[in-house]
Amino acid sequence: MANQTREKQLQDLKELKKPSVLIVGGGINGIGLYRDLVLQGVDVLLVERNDFCSGASAALSRMIHGGLRYLEQGDFKLVRESLEERNALLRNAPHYVFPLATTIPIFDYSSGILNGLLQFLRLTDRPGKRGALVIKLGLSLYDFFTRTRRETPIHRFHNKKETFRQWPDFHPEVKCSATYYDVWVTYPERLGLEMIMDADQTNTGAAAINYVSVANTKDGTVTLKDQITGEELPVQPTIVVNATGAWINLTNDALQGDDINPVSKMVGGTKGSHLIIRNDDLLKATGGQMVYYENQDGRICILFPYFGNVLVGSTDIKIDDPTDVRCEEDERDYILQSLAFVFPDITIKQEEILYTFSGVRPLIHSDASVTGGISRDHVCRTLPETPGRPFPVLCMIGGKWTTFRAFGAQVTDQILGTLNKSRQCSTFDVAIGGGKGFAKDKGAFDSWINDLARNSGLGETRLRTLAMRYGTATEDLIRFMQQGEDHLLASDPSYSQRELLHIIEQEQVVTLEDILLRRTAMGISGNLSSDLVDEVLQILAQARGWSTLQIETARSEFLNRLASFHAVTFSTPSRQCTNA
Repeated sequence: MANQTREKQLQDLKELKKPSVLIVGGGINGIGLYRDLVLQGVDVLLVERNDFCSGASAALSRMIHGGLRYLEQGDFKLVRESLEERNALLRNAPHYVFPLATTIPIFDYSSGILNGLLQFLRLTDRPGKRGALVIKLGLSLYDFFTRTRRETPIHRFHNKKETFRQWPDFHPEVKCSATYYDVWVTYPERLGLEMIMDADQTNTGAAAINYVSVANTKDGTVTLKDQITGEELPVQPTIVVNATGAWINLTNDALQGDDINPVSKMVGGTKGSHLIIRNDDLLKATGGQMVYYENQDGRICILFPYFGNVLVGSTDIKIDDPTDVRCEEDERDYILQSLAFVFPDITIKQEEILYTFSGVRPLIHSDASVTGGISRDHVCRTLPETPGRPFPVLCMIGGKWTTFRAFGAQVTDQILGTLNKSRQCSTFDVAIGGGKGFAKDKGAFDSWINDLARNSGLGETRLRTLAMRYGTATEDLIRFMQQGEDHLLASDPSYSQRELLHIIEQEQVVTLEDILLRRTAMGISGNLSSDLVDEVLQILAQARGWSTLQIETARSEFLNRLASFHAVTFSTPSRQCTNA
């Protein structure tokens, strides 16, 4: 069976020889821009040299946060925008985005006042300890910024007695704590994919394709290359947008054409690494909340329950080459040491680290001596037309996962002005994918599940699992599953064969990694096993008509990447995690 969706997108690409806009980069910023432009009726092409949301957009802390610590740097505009966008995602993607109570253990009352003032005045970029007074001020501003359209409760403080009643495993020197609400996301890669699928249903004059790269630029023609077949695909865009994140500098070089003048460095990346840990004591110690804490060096770290395990991170290390980053041993040690600082009586064994992941934050190039002092804001810089490149290149630099929609809207408005077009709609309140019509009220949700159970014959537990994976798109999935014989996977009965076949057919799955690490949470949930890899591979291979050699190659490549970039091998059996 062919990859129908990707084949159709490639055909659309071939017909779209002169798109108004070519977006290079299929991370969350490029996808957000693509959706916005499509909704404005612009003919636009998006290409991604790997899979959608496979770089930094897959390596976030799984948080959609307002950026509490950015208040120290005086980035009030960024914090306000982040909170507005965070709350918009709660409304627009309620199947993937949820409020999360977040508690800060506080070690004293007055630390951080002087350092916070110096940071605010840009007289230092070094982090320092934050006492209760500084945290109270920050959380009060947090609440103030969301006062007109509040989606989460306001913050509250706990004295020492109350703190240790709820979190008895905190370091004994903790004096008090504060709890506020931020937001977490279950399936960020799927959220990005759903925006592409929404856009493709709206406008036939657009296409978004993975595994297509920029080969070269000459005489106004950008030659694209299908990474799967090797086919070259020429296009002549009016405007090019470089949304390749940490690869912006390299992509600009590829887009220069015959112009030999070098492009100044725009991005300075920092690497962030995370661990997925399976330790029952640590999971219990979180109290079902995120713990937002300072390491001894003043850097903020977080941990929270994620698919039955605990996600912990992150590091923040300057890096020049964004290619093939992974969580190194010293980063793993740093994260474990930070855990030991806040939970000194909990010991993490190496075998309890189920999965690691890393990404490079595409931050605005900065000479700051401390990575925490580099702005997380976003900016669009334009490279004007040149004789060798007769189209402008708009470079989307920086930004947080949280603010992708606002960043996309900013660049869309700039493009619409260049094309002499008017905005037709705002994306601020546009629901995403399975979030359309999703019942946020428990009673309405339960009623919907009961209706699905009566009409489909599937059990309530199975339906609730599907609903939290796909939202209201579950209804289309059920119809597909009922069109043929379906069986639960032997190695993970929370998935079924036709459920995965639907993903393969409809979601531009090319590699085994696409489905195991991005279309599903099998990897990050710690649910992978050798048997599961083989079972999913057989479904994919049958759908694609792969030969025995292709199957063995796909398996070998995936297992090598899994070991190299996520520290996962199958020397010990995995425990099933049925809620992923």
